[in-house]
Amino acid sequence: MAVKKSELYSLLWDAANKLRGGVEPSRYKDYVLLLLFFKYVTDKYKGQRYGEFEIGEGASFDDLIMAKGKPDVGERVDKIIQKFLEINNLKGALPDVSFNNPEELGKGKELVDKVSGLIAIFQNPAIDFKKNRASGDDIIGDAYEYFMMKFAQESGKSKGQFYTPSEVSRVISRLIGIGDIENSPNKKWTLHDPAAGSGSLLIRAADEAPVDINGDSIVTIYGQEKYSDTAGLAKMNFILHNKGTGEVHSDNTLSAPYYTDDFGELRKFDFIVMNPPFSDKDWSDGIKADEDTYHRFDGYGIPPEKNGDYAWFLHVLKALNENGKAGIILPHGVLFRGNAEETIRKEILKRKYIKGIVGLPSNLFYGTGIPACIIIIDKENADKREGLFMIDASDGFKKDGDKNRLREQDIEKIVQVFTNKTEIKGYSRFITYKEIIEDNNANLNVPRYISKINKNLPQNINSHLNGGIPEKDIDSMERLWNISSELRNKIFEKRENANVYDLKVEPDSIEDLIFEDEKIKKVIQEETIDIFNTWKQQSETVLKNIDSTIIPKKLIRELGFSILKAYEKSKLLDNYDAYDFLLNYWNEKMQDDVYLIKASGYEAGAEIDRKYGKKKIKDEQGIEIEIEDKKKFKSFDGLLIPKEIIEKEYFNDELEEISTINSTISEIDEKINEIFEENSGEDGLINDAINDKGNITKKSLNDRIKKIDKIKDKEEYELLISYQNLLKKKDSQNKELKSKTKSLDERIEEQYSILTEKEIKDLLVDKKWMARINNDIKDAVDSEINNIAAKLVEISKRYETTLSQLEEKAENSRNDVINALERMGYSW
Repeated sequence: MAVKKSELYSLLWDAANKLRGGVEPSRYKDYVLLLLFFKYVTDKYKGQRYGEFEIGEGASFDDLIMAKGKPDVGERVDKIIQKFLEINNLKGALPDVSFNNPEELGKGKELVDKVSGLIAIFQNPAIDFKKNRASGDDIIGDAYEYFMMKFAQESGKSKGQFYTPSEVSRVISRLIGIGDIENSPNKKWTLHDPAAGSGSLLIRAADEAPVDINGDSIVTIYGQEKYSDTAGLAKMNFILHNKGTGEVHSDNTLSAPYYTDDFGELRKFDFIVMNPPFSDKDWSDGIKADEDTYHRFDGYGIPPEKNGDYAWFLHVLKALNENGKAGIILPHGVLFRGNAEETIRKEILKRKYIKGIVGLPSNLFYGTGIPACIIIIDKENADKREGLFMIDASDGFKKDGDKNRLREQDIEKIVQVFTNKTEIKGYSRFITYKEIIEDNNANLNVPRYISKINKNLPQNINSHLNGGIPEKDIDSMERLWNISSELRNKIFEKRENANVYDLKVEPDSIEDLIFEDEKIKKVIQEETIDIFNTWKQQSETVLKNIDSTIIPKKLIRELGFSILKAYEKSKLLDNYDAYDFLLNYWNEKMQDDVYLIKASGYEAGAEIDRKYGKKKIKDEQGIEIEIEDKKKFKSFDGLLIPKEIIEKEYFNDELEEISTINSTISEIDEKINEIFEENSGEDGLINDAINDKGNITKKSLNDRIKKIDKIKDKEEYELLISYQNLLKKKDSQNKELKSKTKSLDERIEEQYSILTEKEIKDLLVDKKWMARINNDIKDAVDSEINNIAAKLVEISKRYETTLSQLEEKAENSRNDVINALERMGYSW
């Protein structure tokens, strides 16, 4: 059975995290990721004569398994991995860790248990990449990315900088234009990251590039990273993402750039992406800035001694060829700080190299909480550029623990708006260089050019004094009035000789009025049914014809674009919300299904996933491991198609019967509880049947019935008999429920086995995938109307009490108090 992405992520992370102990996340990641990599290359290349890697004798993950539990397991693991590195000429290319390190992994038995436990995690039969070769590169590569993200989250402020959040990487990769290049035998496209970290940004950018006829990227990737262990992470990341030819060199980029030409100048690249350390205080170490060998600062000025943001920026400018393009992540301060940085910024703007700026939300990055921006550089035809395009995306995010993350809709909105140069009030606009340089002295601070829309309606003093709802407040709901202008007149009426309105209906009836309006009903019908069904029909062809050649990431890109277009002119539902529903469901469940079909075909829809209890055993090396106990069956579900869908489609009558039994049991429970509550208080009739734990059991009930005189204690006796009969009836119903549930489960299992491919496709696409997305859309449309109704109620109540009425009320209250005091004999 092919492993699912989500299962792999949680399985590996949960297990590895349990074994971490006191090891720092920034170091523990190197152990875990190295083993994940080693397991993958063993599964994929063992036994291949001409594979990308040679898995020699004594140099495979299988040899690690044999070392488990041995007193010298750490030393053995080091030797096995070193042998693999030597055979494949990878010495120094991967993280330098020792599994025989008592300072980090403990001493004696603690080290043996920890190292053996780590090996056992990846020995799990569910993690078998031999079975996932059709889609395994995506799965293992993304699992590796997931691990790095989790370790970055755990590493704290100072040690999480090796990882650029994938959402930000995706934005940059799509904004630099690398997806528009063409394959040509006369052109070798190059992509570089001077601050490569773990390589994620480079990989995302390379993934955006077109591929050749063999499916390989037409760009060659080059990275440089200061820290050797992090460079090792990047190299493994390249390999696991099928980009093993990518280079990453370990050294200080600013003082010792590795990529130079035959003349000692910086090598020129077509594309550069970069997320350097923010405000690098040590940027000038090893550099004589005024005598820079590579002339990076000539004509621009020298960056501040203790802030390297523009040192990195100018390095990128120098390393781009004459038509080069780049995307850089830098703190917002680079847009407006003065002195030396202002001088540099003016020179850059004079050359018109900046094509665009995207202001990001704060607290996105693991190394810092300060807000950052993406600066897009484009040297091609820069002299003809009239201005730059700016986006303020600072409000688009979701909370994820103590960090913020871009949502799927935020990513797509940034890309679509930037690509199409769409000007949206409060979000984006084109700004001429003349306005920037002459009117704003080269200050690029985003709020100077894009003012946020204040969604809070201002208080109207006149309405507070004299009552009435201001016309502007009602006009603010134009989204609703554009659908049904008649609705406005049903809810509000204008006062004579005044620009204010009064409410014609009760506030609580506004929501019903909106839902009952014929034009609103029509729009709801269009957006929840008509538009959706049209999009569904367009999408079904590809979704019901998935095979091993499908590229899941390309599939979801196309589906996402099509749903954006479908809801582009919707009146209630924002089309980016529709996009978000699709992408969230893709990330949550749908991508697992697609990868499974890609690997195993639609017949996986007939498979059942059984859940069992666990038991502990000792493996061949004497290590205690936890495995499934086939004698402890818990439950089952469909591997692709949920059991509840099969129930509803094929066994509705049986479900009704089971529902009726459950209702009967609930009614019995209510009667039992009623008797107990009404007769168990002080001097309660059933007190003597209650045991020491405060409950009535069959035994305690029978014992009491036997003891009492049915004549003398008639009332108690009859009540206990009634209680007993209810328990018997409940037992009977429970037995029937168990029998019918078992029978239904057997029939469901049988139904899975006889499903045709057409049935599987229909159930999967229509009843599972599309039904979920459609439900999200329906909920969102309802929620939008509810929000509009709530807003109308709010503005109608804001001015319902005037100042004179408040004064009158206060005066009446004052008089009431005075009168009360006088009656009590007080005077003053």
